[in-house]
Amino acid sequence: MGYEEDEYLMLSGIQHFAFCRRQWALIHIEQEWEENVLTVEGNKLHERVDMPSLREKRGDTLFVRALPVHSREMGISGVCDMVEFTIDEQGVPINGAEGLYLPKPIEYKRGKPKKHDADLLQLTAQAICLDEMLGTSIRDAALYYQEIRHRQPVMITDDMKSRVSAIAEEMHHYHQRRHTPRVKTGKHCARCSLKHRCLPEMLEREKVSTYMMRMLDE
Repeated sequence: MGYEEDEYLMLSGIQHFAFCRRQWALIHIEQEWEENVLTVEGNKLHERVDMPSLREKRGDTLFVRALPVHSREMGISGVCDMVEFTIDEQGVPINGAEGLYLPKPIEYKRGKPKKHDADLLQLTAQAICLDEMLGTSIRDAALYYQEIRHRQPVMITDDMKSRVSAIAEEMHHYHQRRHTPRVKTGKHCARCSLKHRCLPEMLEREKVSTYMMRMLDE
């Protein structure tokens, strides 16, 4: 059956959730946000990329910027930085263009490729939305990193799509309960724009109930 439009969560939250469930909840449930150098640089990059220049045709490829996408099945919506539609007999029809096209989402990121896979999962969520909207099955996508000025090809697998679907389901579970989870702290906390609101050092302190049980055992 899927979700109603007023139940949709932000597609960008997939990246936040994969990076840290608590960060996601602080932003998307508690409406907390705090800029740091990384978020400012990221916003500047997307301001340039997401200029809605509509469509630009080069040869056999149609470039569409700031394309709104959604998935009723997962209950998410957002915007693709760029989608390249290349003419191909195995493709699908798109509005306002003759022929069949294979879609390829391109996500732009500041910095360089990361050790975690949050960016990959966000890109996969975009592919899932396009699959559902266009009736296709996207396998090819790419991430462009500003620092290295290089496009990194990404193969969208069924396993990645399953992971994103599970993340979306868990996001809805927390959002419906309005619950902000506790999480395991780590090195990633130092680079988080919400560390002064999250107070990860407080999460590391022993719970009172745990302390009392330990004292009784001693």
